[in-house]
Amino acid sequence: MEENNKIDNQSGKVWAGLIIVVVGSLLLLDNVGLNLPNWIFHWSNILIVIGLFIGIKHNFKNGSGIILIIIGTFFTLKEAFDKTYDFDKVGWPVLIIALGLFLIFKPKSKFSHKCKEKGGKWRAKFAENDPFMANPETDPNLYPDPEKKTSNLDYLDSVNVFGGSHQIVYSKNFKGGEITAVFGGCDVNLTQADFEGQVVIDITAIFGGAKIIVPPGWNVKSEVTAIFGGLDDKRSIQPATESQNKLLIIKGIALFGGVDIRNF
Repeated sequence: MEENNKIDNQSGKVWAGLIIVVVGSLLLLDNVGLNLPNWIFHWSNILIVIGLFIGIKHNFKNGSGIILIIIGTFFTLKEAFDKTYDFDKVGWPVLIIALGLFLIFKPKSKFSHKCKEKGGKWRAKFAENDPFMANPETDPNLYPDPEKKTSNLDYLDSVNVFGGSHQIVYSKNFKGGEITAVFGGCDVNLTQADFEGQVVIDITAIFGGAKIIVPPGWNVKSEVTAIFGGLDDKRSIQPATESQNKLLIIKGIALFGGVDIRNF
């Protein structure tokens, strides 16, 4: 695991260094009188750079980088062509279409059982080094029981575009899921749900928000990327118990949006 961490850290340093070199080179060329176009230094290019960095780091699997690249490219093209052409006439519809296609064709990682099994072997091997990771010996999600049936009710799939929803999950075999909130909101109550081991909820909040209510006995680990947005953990402090073996991992992106985590 240490070797994998070293490789990831080294890769991150290389890409961060390349980004700094490119930005510095552009500033140098502009200062020596090359007269680069103004759109090159537009703020939207920061979104593209961040999107590329996140996408490369995660092999473009979580979708966060792609969303940033789409939005950043839109505003960069608007800055480049809006003075000579009414970009808004086609730009905004194209942006909406692009976001819609992204929501349609985004990979559904929750149904990738083969990937879960392969990842389970790796997690079981190195779980002892991760304080947030569930015990591999007692986590049925690492090595699912083939005789135990699952249904669609065990998965959370909430899409909210220009609207909102309130959902209560009653499944006692909860397997995680996805929440999408684009110019909308979603409230999910998990106090009646139950699971063993660890599950993942992937959130995409763009100009929207998601609120997740969890039982006091669950451990929660946040891996949300917040850009012009935020993640607010409003859970009350609960005394730790040795019986806590439920880990909820919250992943995704909050772009001009927010994610709230609460308990009762």
